[in-house]
Order: sequence, then structure tokens, then C-alpha cells
Amino acid sequence: MSTERDALLGADARSGGYVLAADIEPQAVDVLDAVDETGETFDDVPKERRQIGFVSAVFLITNRIIGTGIFATPSIILRSSGSIGMALVLWLAGATVAFAGTSVYLELGTALPRSGGEKVYLEYFFGRPKYLVLCIFATYTVMTGTSSANAVVFGEYLLRALSIEPTPTLTRTIAVGCLTACTILHSTKIHWGLRIQNILGTVGIVLLLFVAFSGILVMIGVIKLDQETIGGAGTSIMMMGGKSAWNKLWEGTRTDANGIVTGLYSVTWSYIGYSNANYALSEIRDPIRTMKRAAPTALLSISLIYFLVNISYFVVVDKEEILNGGQIVASLFFRNIYGDKSEKVLSALIAMVTLGNVLAVTFTTGRIIQELGREAVLPFSAFFSSSKPFGTPMTGLLQQWLVGSLTIVLPPSGDAYIFILNLSSYPYSIINTLISSGLLLLHIPPRIKYLFKSFFRTLFRLRPQSASLEVSPPWTPPFSSPILVTLFFTVSNIFLLVVPFIPPPKGEKGPYENLPYYLHAVTVLGFAVLGVAYWWSWARLMPCLGGYSLDRIWVKGVGDGTSVDVGSGVEGAVSADDGISRAVFRKIKKEDETSLSISI
Repeated sequence: MSTERDALLGADARSGGYVLAADIEPQAVDVLDAVDETGETFDDVPKERRQIGFVSAVFLITNRIIGTGIFATPSIILRSSGSIGMALVLWLAGATVAFAGTSVYLELGTALPRSGGEKVYLEYFFGRPKYLVLCIFATYTVMTGTSSANAVVFGEYLLRALSIEPTPTLTRTIAVGCLTACTILHSTKIHWGLRIQNILGTVGIVLLLFVAFSGILVMIGVIKLDQETIGGAGTSIMMMGGKSAWNKLWEGTRTDANGIVTGLYSVTWSYIGYSNANYALSEIRDPIRTMKRAAPTALLSISLIYFLVNISYFVVVDKEEILNGGQIVASLFFRNIYGDKSEKVLSALIAMVTLGNVLAVTFTTGRIIQELGREAVLPFSAFFSSSKPFGTPMTGLLQQWLVGSLTIVLPPSGDAYIFILNLSSYPYSIINTLISSGLLLLHIPPRIKYLFKSFFRTLFRLRPQSASLEVSPPWTPPFSSPILVTLFFTVSNIFLLVVPFIPPPKGEKGPYENLPYYLHAVTVLGFAVLGVAYWWSWARLMPCLGGYSLDRIWVKGVGDGTSVDVGSGVEGAVSADDGISRAVFRKIKKEDETSLSISI
């Protein structure tokens, strides 16, 4: 057992305090100086731990994307857009944003091939003030990283499959039960949880393909539908014959920004997961080459399937039925083609797919909480970083269960699903804006960057931090996202950030029945303020009042539960019970800083 001082990745340029490229010390001349062409040397991970190949990486992405979105959000998107044509445009727009996001995350993932995803990139771009971005990210993860929205849809589809009216009380009860079962499974029987999760993910892909091909069979006339079966309103695509078909396709289109953004949130949420493999880069074989193939393959496949499925919905189900059907449009689709009995079978299948997605999100988020505990930025970090007693992140899973259950129970009836969906999507817009903006900054020529910094330091009379401002290490990733694509991704997310504060047109309620239209955005920004307040009190106020500074130390475990005394300022000893390093903070008194100082 040994310790090393604040050496997260073993190099100054990749340490616990990440900085913008222009602020890195001259000796750290290249963020890729220790990376071979495979990317396996970037992180200090034993080769035997790299178990994920190309196929597994593809499924890691697709299984995360395919959840309740494609089954539950079409009615929300249609209501937000007002017409079938605009709904399809929103799905195309969402796919375009997802491809741009994939390009951005692919550049970052191949340049910094280490597990952690957004946490790694945010630290790299925004390392000063030290630990601030980690605290804000931790707050978002703790408060909004749950799979509660998927659990609500699971409850509704399960009740439909059992021919029970999905009342709000019953739906919420089953949703909480779903979270509870997933938490217990991943806390105690990790191998069984993964097996069930992979099986259910495969069921999801097969089900989507079946829906898409069923719609195609209807369009080419193999399966016949009459007006009575469809609903009789004449507003499915199959019934839009004649010269007025194009006009009917766009009939009712909404142009207000609030409605469009609500629809885009739903589409965006349906595509969440395109960066899922970035969380496990340290476990992927040949991560650079694998990611350059797996990410585009996965997203292209899902995008084509999604678009075909939506066309199939609009071919078979009447527009008014979709609007009034809530989260059960897929059940209506099967009922119209294969009869009432098939609706129950389909509902059961969707419930299974949704359960698989809840398992996947629960599995991932619990480990993010554990990693944040190992970074020592969470309160009771030793508690959250532990893998006892089952060798799983049980404490992180329990935290997510508690927050997820409260998120399901507290919102008023009728607004629970859309509020949870928006609450889960809005933080992604913030994080994606920051990450893509940081990536744009890396592509600014060093001299221009230096001139801007010099101007602002002169304007505000700030002292230059080091002479290295004139030296910017080259950013030479194996894959480079086109500047225009990165800019488009940045602008798209800024748009999604701003528009929720624009009031809906007079006479319209906006996205919610009983809640203010801006509530999800204000709530998420409130979480950011909470993260800043926590950081300020822990990293600034308390050290100031106590006359000490914080020094982060990484403890390397050997997996035998041995404890190590890391010196003064830390109460007790540190136990790395799973053989994986974790951090602790020492309180260094001011009089001792001549031997060991740290700048926060």
C-alpha cells in the first residue's frame, strides 16, 4: 500500500486539478504524450481488465439509448410540435444533435481515453477554481441521475399488460418497486443483473425492428387497415390521400419556441446514451480504434430504426389517438394491427425493455456516485466509495434509489413523467454546453488565446499566473470533430438552455398542467447553486476559518482491506477495500505549508 500526492492520472497535465490548455506548465507539452496509438497506455489499468470489444461497445451504447423514449415520448413530441410533419422534423433534428454530440465525445474520448465521461472532460477544461466543477457535477449526478422517468413508464406498461387501469397511485407504487428491485439486484447479484440487462437490451432492439417492419408491411399493402381500425379521424399518414395530403401532414403545426423545445427535450432524452461508452474507456480493448468504429455504428443504427418506428406509428395510429394516448402509443400501434390481445403482449414486452433500461441506468449511475466518492468530493466519501459488503457500489445505488423514489412520488399527478424527463434532460444541456465550449477553446490558436487572456488580465488588473501563458501544448487527438459540428452542438445546447425561460403563448399551459413552465430549468440551476455553495463552504470558508489548506492524497489499494495511515490532518486510517485507489484530503495547517503547499 502506498500513497501519492494528488496524482490521479500520473501526470501534471492530467492531475486532479485540470486546467485549460494555455495554463498547463511547459513540460506537459502534449496531453497525448503518454498515449500509444491504441490508447491503452493513457490510464494505468491492467490489460486483463479490458474486456470490452467492438460488439460490446456498440451494445453498451445502444442498450443505454433504447429505453422508454421511443415508446413513451411520441405523444409528447406530437403535442409539442402540433403536427405529424413537425414531429418528424424534431426527430431528425434530435438525431442531428446526437450525431454532433457523438462527434464531440469521440474527439474527447480518443484524446483522453479514461473512464469517467463528463467528469474527466469537465475537470480538464475547468480545473480552476480547484474542485469546483467536480462539486457541481456531483450535485447534478446525485440529484438528477436517476432512472425514475423510465420506472414510471415501466409501471404504466406493466399495468396495461395486466389489464389494470394505470391510475397515478398504482403507477407510482410499481415505479418505486421497480427502482427497489433493480437496486437490490445490482447491489447483491451483479452478474445476474448484467445478464438480465443484456437480455432485455436485445429484446428492445428486436422489438423496435418488429415495429418498423410492421409499419412497412402496412405501407406496402401486405397488412390491410380500414378506417374503423385506425380510428376514423383521417389523420394517420395512411389516410392522408389526395392533393391535401401535404397540408394535412403539417396541419396544426406550432411555432412557439417553448413548445418546440419541449419536444426537442423529449427527442434529446430519447437519444441520451450516445456517450455511454465514454464512461468505460478504461475497460475497452484498443479504445481509440474501437470507439472510432463503435460510436458511429451504434448511433446510425438507432437513428434509422427510430425514424422508421415513428413513421410506422403515424401510419397505423390516428393523430388524435396518439395525442390522447399518453405514454402508450406503441400499445395502440399493435392493437390497430394485430388486435386487442396483441396490445397486452406488446405492453409486456415494452415493460421488459423499460426494465432493462432502468437496470442499465442504475448500474451506471451507482458507479458514478462511487467514483465521485473516490474523488473525495462527496460528504462521507469513505461511505460512498466503499464496495462492501457485496463488492458493489451499494451505497451509491441506495442514494440513487432514495432520490429516484422521491422524484416519482412528489410531482403532482399528470405532470410527473414530463417533469422528471425535463429534469433529467436539462443538466445534459448545461454539461454539453460547457464541454463543447471547452473543446472550441482548444482549437483557438494559442497566440489569440494569449492575447485575450492578456487583455482581460490588464482590464481587471489581474496578475499573470505563470510565464507559460505564451506556450500552449498541442491538442492532437486521434479523431478531431469538425469545428462547425462542435459549434453546432454548442449552439444547439445553448438554445435548449435559454428557451425554457420563454413563456408559452397566451392561453396555453406550456409543458405542464399544474406546474410553472420554467420549473425544471430553475430546479436544475438551483442544484448548480447548491454545488457552488457546498464547494465554497468546504473548500474555501472552512479552511479559512480553520487556518488550514486542503491537500488531496491518493491511496493505492492492494485489495486485501489493509488500512494505511496517511498522516496528520486525516481522522483515522484509510481502507482501500477493493484494491482500487481513492482520495482523501489532509488538512495542512498554515505553519506547515512551507513543506507542503496546495493552491485551491
